[in-house]
Order: sequence, then structure tokens, then C-alpha cells
Amino acid sequence: MRYQRLKSCVVAIGLGLLAGVACAQTTTCSTSDLKPVDGITVSLDHLGVTLTWQGERDQQLRAHFVVNPHQPIVEELAARTKGGQWIVLGRNLTPQFEVTTGKRRMANTEMDILKKQDAVTPENLERYKWNVFWDAPLAIDGHSHLVGPPRSPGEVARAASAFNTTACTVTSDGARVSVRFNGLTLGLFTGDLQYTVYKGSNLLRQEALAKTPAPDVAYIYKAGLKGFAIAADTKLVWRDTSQVWQENDFGGEPNQQPVNLRARNRLEILEAGGGSLAILPPPHKFFFARENEVNLGYVFYRKDDTNSVTLGVMQPEHGEGYAPWGVSDEVWKRRTGVAREQTENYALYNAPPATLQRMAVYFYLSPTDAHATLGAVMAYTHDDVYKPIPGFKVVTGHFHLELNEMARDHGTADLAPSWIPVFRGIGINIVYLGDFHDDSDGHDPGPKRLAEQKAYFDATARLSDKNFLVMPQEEVNDYLGGHWYLMTPTPLYFTHSGPRPAGQPFVETDPAYGKLYHLGSAADVLNMINDEKAILWTAHPRTKSSALYPDTYKDKDFFLSDRFIGASWESLPVDLSEKRLCEVRCFGVNDDMSNWAPKPKFMLAEGDTYMKQPSDDTYPQLAVNYLKLDRVPAYNESWSPIVEGIHNGNFFGTTGEILFHSWAIEGSGARSIYTADIEYTFPLDFAELVWSDGAKVDRQIIPLTATSAFGTRTFRIPFDATGKKWVRFAVWDSAGNGAWLQPVAPK
Repeated sequence: MRYQRLKSCVVAIGLGLLAGVACAQTTTCSTSDLKPVDGITVSLDHLGVTLTWQGERDQQLRAHFVVNPHQPIVEELAARTKGGQWIVLGRNLTPQFEVTTGKRRMANTEMDILKKQDAVTPENLERYKWNVFWDAPLAIDGHSHLVGPPRSPGEVARAASAFNTTACTVTSDGARVSVRFNGLTLGLFTGDLQYTVYKGSNLLRQEALAKTPAPDVAYIYKAGLKGFAIAADTKLVWRDTSQVWQENDFGGEPNQQPVNLRARNRLEILEAGGGSLAILPPPHKFFFARENEVNLGYVFYRKDDTNSVTLGVMQPEHGEGYAPWGVSDEVWKRRTGVAREQTENYALYNAPPATLQRMAVYFYLSPTDAHATLGAVMAYTHDDVYKPIPGFKVVTGHFHLELNEMARDHGTADLAPSWIPVFRGIGINIVYLGDFHDDSDGHDPGPKRLAEQKAYFDATARLSDKNFLVMPQEEVNDYLGGHWYLMTPTPLYFTHSGPRPAGQPFVETDPAYGKLYHLGSAADVLNMINDEKAILWTAHPRTKSSALYPDTYKDKDFFLSDRFIGASWESLPVDLSEKRLCEVRCFGVNDDMSNWAPKPKFMLAEGDTYMKQPSDDTYPQLAVNYLKLDRVPAYNESWSPIVEGIHNGNFFGTTGEILFHSWAIEGSGARSIYTADIEYTFPLDFAELVWSDGAKVDRQIIPLTATSAFGTRTFRIPFDATGKKWVRFAVWDSAGNGAWLQPVAPK
């Protein structure tokens, strides 16, 4: 990396540089933390700060930044092939951010549990306020699931970015360079604007780094660049939710508001001057938990006048329910009601006071046309598919897809539900369902439930295929406390309608259904689990109806059993200040469970969502498990290889961009070595080895900012296993994507 040999420099930047008049200001630009990076050139002079860097496939990219009185400007974005002419993709672009803020509140569900457990303390009120799922801070007139008075319009505020920039810094960190401008104000937030480029990648990350001192803030944001010129060859292209190419040549009237596009893969591409510029959000961290994955439109354009357009990413202010279904009027009415309720579960991001929120958008600079650029961008998420790995199968579940009700409403088990192509299209091999949740008669003592279970089993059997298994499982939720999930190695008939009546056997042989269990207590649950070699776990720990769980039953026999494997992992809540997805709730409960129990517990990545359509944007809102498995069992075989593989922790969780190929612990005691082999797409950020002696959790952070995009890496991390009860390993990338292994007891 080349740069002027100055610890700081004065960059004379102002209206004069852009309009040919005298400079209006000077901005001091610090380079004290700037170190050479091979492949990135930094030029600092009276014209501003220019980053020129080596991208993918021998392409070169360039970004030039200036300050036009107190306002940072991206004076130029350009790209070229090796030895070719520079193609200008945009000039004189103004960074734009908008936030919509509301008030975070606790849900009545969590409050009722706290009251029942006599656990209403200031600490719990604060914790469960931020862990809320049933919240929609912008739904003023909606049905309230929340503690306190109805929402008022005064709780919602909207603001656009303003700048009073007086300084900038240019820093390096491994194989990346950042330019940071101070003086950002964004409604309740204040902070900085930062741009980051990565050696070996065409990506440019723009982000607001901002804090708020206000309590109870939930928010969404828009981020982009204003001022792209509309020329004769300018057009915006994207694929719609049916993967058909669409375009806008900006021949219509100007817009008053951003127009959000329901673009496939969360991607829009501007073609200009023979090159193209893609606009996209972070693949997973941009999304907060909802009850469906309906594509709401996450990229936008706004034609500001006849000559220019603004482009960026956004979260709309309103959610939507899934596409309702139903043959009978009764089912149609129920499903439209469920869909309507889902619009009021739109929780936004958390912004606890004084946390540094990162509101990011990516630009991908390219000297090629939009079709080639789309292929290059999609490589970062393997085309939104969970890439096959030899020796592994992709497992996910906890989906309330109403298959039982659908089969009965249609009068046949021979169905082609809309969710089958969703899962198969993104590379899922094994999906376990969760019927009897808002459908059917789950608590019926037998006459209705058993017939419905048979319909459930028949339908899943006919939907399963080679290398694709649909498992009929259930979120049972009775007897233990909170919500919990059951996975069995075969279709299993059982009832759970309350305490078992006197004289009713625990297990019997039914003439129509065969072996049948009647559950009436926690002891019955554990006995059935042991008899059937099944497994169970806490669903959505420390949130929703599992607030205070598994904490409340950490000393119970069923929890201490090795058949109780742990809890589910879902990216909830989303706090953009956290370096890891679900950093506090998910990994916090994983570490606590492993300390409480005789053996380490695991986190099984789940969805916990409802009906799906191929037009949905499922990939970015899902994490999955890669299970060590040579083949997918057929439906009529035992599913024990799946159940026991999960029981033994032979899997890793991932958002899809980082994949483990192998892992192990070599040696023992003070001479232990944790080994792992990975592949990845986005430049990495860090890896961590986490351990505990059964009481205190500690970790070793391995910085990985020197990595470029698209690579492999082998880890050999020496550690002292003496006195350690368990150890786990995870890797996280620069876009917030991650992969994590299960805790294991070292030798």
C-alpha cells in the first residue's frame, strides 16, 4: 500500500474542488493507524482521500472521498479490468441514512412467566425487554401483546442524516482499509460515517457507526448514496421474486419516497458507462426475526429529479403475513387471521443505550454488465444455497407449516405444498416440522389427535424423497415448563392432554395405531424419551413462552439427562452492535447450560416460522445445521442416524457463508490442540475458542482481518485443557455471518 509519508495531513476539501471556486474548509485527516497493505493504495492530497484496491479476477476498483462543507462526499466510484480504462460508476454521491425509531417494550407473555415464577426484578425486566419477540414498535393501532398502555404516535420518530464533519481518519486492519468521518447526526443517534474496502474483493462497505443515550430504542434504517446521474445508458436492473429480470430506465416522474423493490436475493444493480454497481445489505445480520420470510423489499431507488437517483437498502416500516390458504371457508378464515396477526410481529433492531450500532450497506463495483455482476455477488452466498459438503447433510426445522390441517382440508395426503421447493431450492436435506401448534387438536386425549397424527405421518411420508426427508415432529410444550421440542427416530403416536387419568396406562398397543404413549407428567416425558431413544430441547430459550427457561428447570432430571440435548438457536434479538449473531441470548444460554449439566449441551439452529412460498426470501433469515451423515435415511427407515448424530453433537451451525469440513481436539491436558478446517466467502473477522471450568467462561480471540475473500483455512490452536469442563469454537466474518461448533468436553 502506498500513501504519503505523513502521520497526519491536511486535506483541503470544499465546494471549490467540485465547482471550481475557492475552498470553503479544510479537514484534518489522520493516518496515525495506517499501515501498508499490499493490494490497496491510499492517496492523500489536496483533492481528498482515494482508495484504489485489487479486487476479484484481476479487476481494480477506486473510491475517492472528499468533504463538501462539513458533508462527506463520495466524489467518484470507478472500476476497470486489468490494463483497461477506468469506468466511472458514480460521481459526486452523498451518503444517505434514515432511521425510524420506536419504543421497545416487554411482551405480556414474558411478564406473565416472570409473575408466575415470582421473578419480577429490575434485572429481569431489563433483560426480557430486549429479548422480546412479540413487538411491533411502529404498529400504533395494532393489537398489543405488550406490557403497559397502548402505543401512541409520539413514540415513533423519523429522521435523516445530517453531517458536521471536521475530521477524518484513515486506518488499516489486516487486509482492509477504512476511511471514517466524524460529525454524523441521525435522529436519536450520533456518531461517524465509515467506508471500508477489502483486498481481493470488489465490495465497498458504507456504514453509520452511531450511539444513542435514549432508553428503550428500537429502530430500522435506510442506507445508500444519493446523486447517481441518469444518462442515456443508465438503468437499474434486478430479478423479481420469480427470478425474472426487470429494469427501470428512469423515464418516469420523480419519486417523493423511496420505492422498495421485492428483488430476488436482496440485490439491485445499476448499469452505467459500461460497468455496473450492485447494492445489497449484509446477508443475515440485516434481518430481525419474524414469523415468516415474505420478501418485503430490501433495496430501493428514488428518482430525485430528471437527472439523478438515490439507491440503497432499507427495512420497510410494516411487516406482512404469509400468503393464506384454505379450501374450506373455515380454514381460509383461520389462515387469513393468522396471516393478519403476523403483520404485528415486526420487532425491529435493538439499540440499548450507548451501544455502537452499525447500519451497513454494501456496494459492489464492477467493470462488467449486470448479469455478470449478479453472478459475482451471488458467489458470496453460494447463490443463496447451503452448499453441499461431502459427509454432511443439511438439517433445519421448527416450522409450523400446518401440513396436517392442509391434508385434511384438501381431503388427500397427495399434496405439493408451496414450502417443498423452498427447502429443496436452498439445499436442505432434512426438515423437521412442528404441526399441532396452531393447527389441529394437539391436546385431544385420543379420538381426534390420533387420526390427525396418522394424516401427518402419511403426508410427510409422501413428501419425502431420495436425499430429502420430511420428519413429522412436534413442539409439545406440556409438563416441563416453557416451550420444548421433541424429535423421535420413528413416527410416534402419543397424547398429552393433561394429567394422566387414573387407570390409563403409560403405554399401550392400540388396535388401529399400534404402540401408543399417554403422557401426563414430566416423568412420563422422560420415560418415553428414554424408551424411544428420542431427544428434546428448549425451544427459543429466554424469549417468547420460554422466558426463564431453561434456567427454571436446570436442576430437573429431564434437563440433566443426556437425552435433553440443549436449546434452539435463532437470531433473536438482533442488536447491530454485537459482533456475533444472537451473541448474548443464544451463546449465553449455551454456555450456561453446559456449565449446569453433567455433559455439554448444544444449540440446534432452527427457523420457528410459518408457511412459505418460493417468492419468499428464506435464505437470509435462516441458519442451518450441517450434520455428519453419509446419506439421508428413507422415510420408512429408522431416523436414528439423525437423532443420534444430533444427540452426540456431530454437527455445526452456520448462516452458510462459513463452512467447517472437519474439526477435532488433538492431545490432552496442557498439550491440547483444537483443529478445524473451513472454507469461507466474505473476508473473515475473527475466530474464537471459548471454554469454561464449569463456572467461569473465558475465550481466546484469533484475529482474521488479514484474510481476503473466498478462501480456506486450517486452524491449529494450542490450549490447556486442564480443568476445563468444555470448549467450543466459532468463526465470524466481516459481514456478521458465522459458523459455530458444539461444546465438547476435552480430555
